[in-house]
Amino acid sequence: MPSTPPSSTSPPTTGETSRTGPRRPALMLAVLLAGQFMVNVDTAVVNVAGPSIRADLRPSGGALGLVVSGYTLAYAVLLVTGARLGQARGHRRMFLLGLGAFTAASLACGLAPSTGVLVAARLAQGAAGALMVPQVLSGIQLHFTGPARARAQGLLAVALSGGAVAGQVLGGVLVSADVGGLGWRPVFLVNVPAGVVLLAVGARLLPADAGGRGARLDLAGAALLSAAALLAVVPLLFGREAGWPPWTWASLAACVPVAALFVRRQRRAASPLLALGVLGRPVVAWTLGALGMATGTFYAMMFVLALYLQDGLGRSALFSGLALVPWVAAFGIAGALVPRLPARVAARTPVAGYLLLASAYAVAGLTRPDGAALAVLLGFGGLGLGLGFAPQLGRLTAHVPDRYAADLSGLANMNFQLAGVAGVAVFGTLYLGFPGGHGPAFTAVMLGFGGTALAAAAASFAGRRAARREDQGSSPARRAAVTASSRV
Repeated sequence: MPSTPPSSTSPPTTGETSRTGPRRPALMLAVLLAGQFMVNVDTAVVNVAGPSIRADLRPSGGALGLVVSGYTLAYAVLLVTGARLGQARGHRRMFLLGLGAFTAASLACGLAPSTGVLVAARLAQGAAGALMVPQVLSGIQLHFTGPARARAQGLLAVALSGGAVAGQVLGGVLVSADVGGLGWRPVFLVNVPAGVVLLAVGARLLPADAGGRGARLDLAGAALLSAAALLAVVPLLFGREAGWPPWTWASLAACVPVAALFVRRQRRAASPLLALGVLGRPVVAWTLGALGMATGTFYAMMFVLALYLQDGLGRSALFSGLALVPWVAAFGIAGALVPRLPARVAARTPVAGYLLLASAYAVAGLTRPDGAALAVLLGFGGLGLGLGFAPQLGRLTAHVPDRYAADLSGLANMNFQLAGVAGVAVFGTLYLGFPGGHGPAFTAVMLGFGGTALAAAAASFAGRRAARREDQGSSPARRAAVTASSRV
């Protein structure tokens, strides 16, 4: 992909793609989204395969936890660094390098003879995903404008949500089928032919990186940010199962001063890892906050719903995965619908969507549905999240200049991952520790989701107001560029 221009001049906003963009943007987008989908599948697929892995390799509880969570750990910690490497060394180069490493790590997972090898391969998978995924949002921001960008962001939202659900369904199907007597191994090996094909297609379709790169990576900043993320993510991943011992709280507390050191470093660095001045504006902060709260409830809901359906209602793992299909379908409908709405209406859909999401959670918690009623409520929930998610991505990309695409991509993706991990930690702990059994616990957690979705609606409203104030205070040229590059 072409490099982001060093000047403040934005790419042309009169066409569907930038003048320096690819000649076949739809095919390029398909490659990027396929890579995003693969990475999201593997965040969830091992949850279903865990019992089979335990029976085969006989890992300890902690080792099995690393097999499941080590991927998310490496992925979340390295996303911002992966985004900056894409800007410094080329988005195309880093996407293909990350995809190749992800495919190789998947093969190593599938062939792993021991738990230690499997853990190492899962960490490598997560690191490779962190190199590949930031190039997706950067590619959309750099090569698409106007309605084309809105449609691309809607499809990205589907890849994010659909990949996580597909991981659960695919894992259940492959483990249950016991393909070739291989047990859990096909859940990883299926990535290999898909990755090889995507590499070949991507090498042909992704536009070449422009010359003149070589910006230095802020290694000290990357180390500080990685340390802060580790201090936050490790206790969130492992604290619930360990019963929240003192080290988890000490780690969370230590995250704050390390993050402060990172911020101080970025303000003084000649080539900072993150442009905090741009990303710290109210419109960005409020919008990221709303996106984080809403997506955090989704990842936590997948975890809690699986426990409720399987342990509480006695349903199969495959049923619990398929139950989320209406959610993903409605999410996709919302992503396709919003770009076709008038600009005034589209600007209001995030708040309306999150209110619908809160209502779906609340009704599900109070009625404890099963069967068709559950499918309908999950469909409304997916529609609500979809009405909020893609338009807010559009708001972010419209209010962050394209030369900061890597900063925005890294921070947004890390925000999604940290929100998901925090959501599972908080609401998973509430569900498992709530007195009275699965029914009351499900009600309490769903009402908690509803309250969080209401908070997301309030943050989205604040972000919209901040965006309007920023647009009114900007130059006519800036307002014209914003209008051309986004509908929300």
